[in-house]
Amino acid sequence: CFDGDRAGRSAAWRALESVLPRMKDGRQALFLFLPDGEDPDTIVRSEGAAGFQARIAKATPLSEFFFAELSHDVNLGTLDGKARLAERAKPYLAQIPDGAFRDLMLARLREITGVDRAPAAATATKSPPRRRGNQQAPRRSLVRSVIALLVQQPGLATSLQPPYLFAALRQPGIALLVELIALIQSRPDISSASLLEHFDGRDEAAALNKLALLDIPGSPESWVIEFRDALAQLDRQTLAQRIGELQLRQRDPGLSAAEKDELRALLSSRR
Repeated sequence: CFDGDRAGRSAAWRALESVLPRMKDGRQALFLFLPDGEDPDTIVRSEGAAGFQARIAKATPLSEFFFAELSHDVNLGTLDGKARLAERAKPYLAQIPDGAFRDLMLARLREITGVDRAPAAATATKSPPRRRGNQQAPRRSLVRSVIALLVQQPGLATSLQPPYLFAALRQPGIALLVELIALIQSRPDISSASLLEHFDGRDEAAALNKLALLDIPGSPESWVIEFRDALAQLDRQTLAQRIGELQLRQRDPGLSAAEKDELRALLSSRR
């Protein structure tokens, strides 16, 4: 539940940002905006429990609130407006775990904008993986592709220099990716087997063991290029995420002088 004023809607947006990475299939998030000066207790006292439940039944779904907030100052009747909405939405939709909800959100974005491109979900591989018979190659997110490369070729991370821009990216797997890089740089000669052993007993172990068995096409030389390209894409997504954050804050509560300078610099860097 949130107040219906600007501050309440800003709080609701922050809640939406925190819940996106947790929106696995079967979960639901609703946003209920209360009249000024009201809270759940006063609503129950004035309207009864049934009245409050009726308000909950009419609460705004996450998807509706998400697209309404991102497009509030966008003219969707123009191509520029549709492109602007698509760019704003990409870093946020990329945080949603793979599954039906993410697919539906992407479909809704395509419906609104006509942009038929999955935001921030392109895989890092440049050639299709080999298939056995009619078996479909599993779809991997960009972060998952980078982690797979590191599990099988740990030496790829030894040349990286912190800080890592992509560490601020709010996507599933980023924290694990940063941890893997730190582990490899602390033990430059670590093997794939030792790396997997390090995570033995942890929740990530099963996924890492599966990635270790993936058939990644290419050669050692192509894997280096693929790895660097993938990290560059993650950096660009991080910049897009930050631009989106600053643009949303332009109206409420507004940007500081430093943040305005930062936004101008980020926008200029993309031209």
